[in-house]
Amino acid sequence: MSVAKDFETTEDVIFPPGDLESNEPPLETYLHLQQMLLLIKCLDWWWRDHDNFFAAGNLSIHYSPRQRKSQDFRGPDFFVVLDTERKPRDSWVVWEEDGKYPNLIIELLSKSTAAIDKGLKKQIYQDIFRTPEYFWFDPRNLEFAGFILLGGTYQPIEPNPEGLLWSQQLSLYLGVHENQLRYFNAEGQLMPTPEEIALSEAEHAEQERQKAERLAAKLRELGVDPDTI
Repeated sequence: MSVAKDFETTEDVIFPPGDLESNEPPLETYLHLQQMLLLIKCLDWWWRDHDNFFAAGNLSIHYSPRQRKSQDFRGPDFFVVLDTERKPRDSWVVWEEDGKYPNLIIELLSKSTAAIDKGLKKQIYQDIFRTPEYFWFDPRNLEFAGFILLGGTYQPIEPNPEGLLWSQQLSLYLGVHENQLRYFNAEGQLMPTPEEIALSEAEHAEQERQKAERLAAKLRELGVDPDTI
């Protein structure tokens, strides 16, 4: 089965407006929603000093200016576009974005979408989008796989000894940690969420406070007023 690319233009083509809104149904479960938000939040934090990417989830990608049929837009559960302006968008309209397609796509599998995610969507991302990397993950049974576009065809990404899959597009590993799909740096270390960073800093501050209290108590036992030191 082949999917023909439909992005050429002719004089009689009437372009739809560029401010098309997303037309995606809500994610099926709370697990799927939390997973999507986690991927967006962590990447936004990791690249917080960068302004040349767009990361989103469950947002329509309009890829045919003819808009002749419903297949002319797709809404990946998570995608990243590199070398673009970091700004809010109602949808991703390819012909309004210098013809750019996502550099990376992740689909979150469910019973009702797994066949399409592994079949039709994978083929569209390969043959039309030409997206360099495609991953899927099932938040319930933790099925995880990744593919890289080589010679126009998706080839499986081989996991490292820890089961992590390298993303050339992100320069990060992807892997399952505590039943969630997470990012790992080049050394294989888990990239914390902003909340985990804040908790770690709070725990460190509490440890330092307790250490200071123990030192002050010891000084008082020795007859030294710690407030005078």
